[in-house]
Amino acid sequence: MAETVFCRPEALAKVHTHYCPGCTHGVIHRIVAEVVDELGVRERTIGIAPVGCSVLAYDYFTTDFQEASHGRAPAVATGIKRARPDLVVFSYQGDGDLASIGMGEIIHCANRGEKITVIFVNNAIYGMTGGQMAPTTLQGQVATTCPMGRDVALAGYPIRISELLSTLRTPAFIARASVHTPLMAVNAKAMIRRAFEYQIANACFSLVEVLSTCPTNWGIPPVEAAAWLEANMIPYYPLGIFKVPEKEDRAAKPMGA
Repeated sequence: MAETVFCRPEALAKVHTHYCPGCTHGVIHRIVAEVVDELGVRERTIGIAPVGCSVLAYDYFTTDFQEASHGRAPAVATGIKRARPDLVVFSYQGDGDLASIGMGEIIHCANRGEKITVIFVNNAIYGMTGGQMAPTTLQGQVATTCPMGRDVALAGYPIRISELLSTLRTPAFIARASVHTPLMAVNAKAMIRRAFEYQIANACFSLVEVLSTCPTNWGIPPVEAAAWLEANMIPYYPLGIFKVPEKEDRAAKPMGA
């Protein structure tokens, strides 16, 4: 009898995707679902859907889900986790949601050390609303609201969320991964699993930033988008682990440091 070595995770719903061709949200969804299954916590997991491309995230998982107002997913997750600390609570947010209107929410949530897990998808642009410049849009990158490219003299520099949160004194697990190649997706899964494990152990706040492609709003084909991410995003948003709970701090450093 043949052994099944690859199948749909139980935590991933059997539905058609609404994401654009080449978008890597689907890859990240599957990784999260695999981790939830492998940790055996599907029946007590609650996800928080944001406003943005992943506004319909609740359609893709078979866990319970709660919709949050734009940028407010960390606050909603905080309320659920404090009321039911036995649950595994994660928010799934894009850069327009978390790094713009939700900037205050994520900073204070991390500073309080809320025992939740945040999956932060960074594709350096506003996807759902038409490709406007995001807080994470790179210097010189073209968007509908900066057709000549991001001018840092006017808009400031792209915000590095992982580095920013890692400066907080509160213990946390902060990491950045990517999913533009199969190997990078494997590494991303390891980081996301570790983030959930910290929550299950009631250890600390955890956030994994995942670099993602947006071929539609970048205006390039999916294969070229993956190459563009590697050539342009990773040098500014280096991959690695930026913060771990204090007792492990000596071992924490970004990749390549």
